[in-house]
Amino acid sequence: MLEAVGLAAVRGDRRLFTGLAFSLAAGELLYVHGPNGSGKTTLLRMLCGLVLPEAGEVRWEGHSIRKLGEDYRRELLYLGHAAALKDELTALENLRVASALQGRPVSERQALEALDALGLEDCADLPVQVLSQGQKRRVALARLYLTPVRIWILDEPFTALDKKAVAGLEQTLANHLRGGGLVVLTTHQEVMLTAAVAKTIAMGSWGD
Repeated sequence: MLEAVGLAAVRGDRRLFTGLAFSLAAGELLYVHGPNGSGKTTLLRMLCGLVLPEAGEVRWEGHSIRKLGEDYRRELLYLGHAAALKDELTALENLRVASALQGRPVSERQALEALDALGLEDCADLPVQVLSQGQKRRVALARLYLTPVRIWILDEPFTALDKKAVAGLEQTLANHLRGGGLVVLTTHQEVMLTAAVAKTIAMGSWGD
């Protein structure tokens, strides 16, 4: 169970949200939506422990994530709105470096299989700087195949994806949920999440 209890966030002199609360169990997806500047990314980063709430707390299995520390962070994968790739490294190198930094090193074969699953087998040895935005997004998403964690927190994961890649990601999310995983995501895209969406939060309705 992932819980938000009375969360509040302030940016400058503006309160983004206050009293925000939800609970998410295994196999459930939370869709966070709202206009730009309403605090969607702030909330996602708060759920990862990267931003401290002005008030309230995030709990995992009944315990504050601040107290759990690394034990909690080992349970999640966060993919931000930016691809967060090193342009000078190849797609393959980016995956292996990211996995190693997370303390879950993978073999070249495993990384290649993840790229292949996203139709990037021909791009494995190309520096990321020559890839299209859609290809870069898919390289970042390949980490979903390499990080066996329960919580996926995804900020605009469908950005720059073509129709085939969108369908593939929808299926990947569904498989993760069927396996007992949890997903929190934001998206502006029209995607087929109706079967998976258990809960939604409309940002902009939780504060001033």
